[in-house]
Amino acid sequence: MSAAIKTEQYASLSNGTRLHYASAGDPGRPLVLFVHGFPEFWYEWHEQLAEFGQQYYAVAPDLRGFNLSDMPSDPAQYKARLIIDDLKLLIGALGYDRCIMVAHDWGGAIAWSFALALPAMLEKLVIVNAPHPYLFMKALANDPAQQAASAYMNWLRADGSEKALAQNDFAMMEGFLTGMGKSPAPWFTGETRAKYHACWARGLTGGVNYYRASPLHPPTEGNAGPARLESQMKPEDFTIRVPTKVIWGESDMALPKGLLDGLESVVPDVDLTRIPEGSHWVVHEQPARINQLIREFIER
Repeated sequence: MSAAIKTEQYASLSNGTRLHYASAGDPGRPLVLFVHGFPEFWYEWHEQLAEFGQQYYAVAPDLRGFNLSDMPSDPAQYKARLIIDDLKLLIGALGYDRCIMVAHDWGGAIAWSFALALPAMLEKLVIVNAPHPYLFMKALANDPAQQAASAYMNWLRADGSEKALAQNDFAMMEGFLTGMGKSPAPWFTGETRAKYHACWARGLTGGVNYYRASPLHPPTEGNAGPARLESQMKPEDFTIRVPTKVIWGESDMALPKGLLDGLESVVPDVDLTRIPEGSHWVVHEQPARINQLIREFIER
């Protein structure tokens, strides 16, 4: 039996940010926080909320810049440390000092950084198709194939990309969810498609600003990007000290499985499951399997 999902909830954080969130289950149970990516919102995790709300307090926020949460216009307001602060304060506002965090895509990027900055606040970490930041930085600096696969990031960073994304009834946005996965995507139809369109209609600038604020992107003329960062960083500074589960759809066009090479060196306590046929959107393609993998890990 699935848990009922409550959708119209807001947390006004002490840093001035107001986040919308959905939840299932009773407060007081162990908290599982689900963190979405781009171009998604809390609804990415509706199958997981219904499942884990049966035994946990399952919460999925809209990150700042997305859907019903606050949308600052300044790209500087989307630096990772500010998003980490949002999540830290949200956990506190929900009445907790620790949680299990499950994250995908940009949510995964934030979750990796959260684990580096605030490991004591995480009991366990589950990552779905989001590269460890040090390994991603190395790939962007040195791997031409990864630079080509990530070229869309520089396009998204450019002025006006959100206007292009909205044209023709969000045709390019739909391309992210279908062209980067199994096209056509059987999960992206009917009510789900309508919900995504309603989310995108509220504004796309916030989501694109994550790319504009990030130092991780393929090098461009006059901007060495990750190559400069790599020369300044050491892998030991990026070691994750939290028990971690990584689930990876290996048919991800933007984040190929080579990004897993060397994962054990920066995540010593890692449990990796590869899904060869899964795309970047494996959360949607195989929700029951994702639920099973999450449950096996967090209840171990």
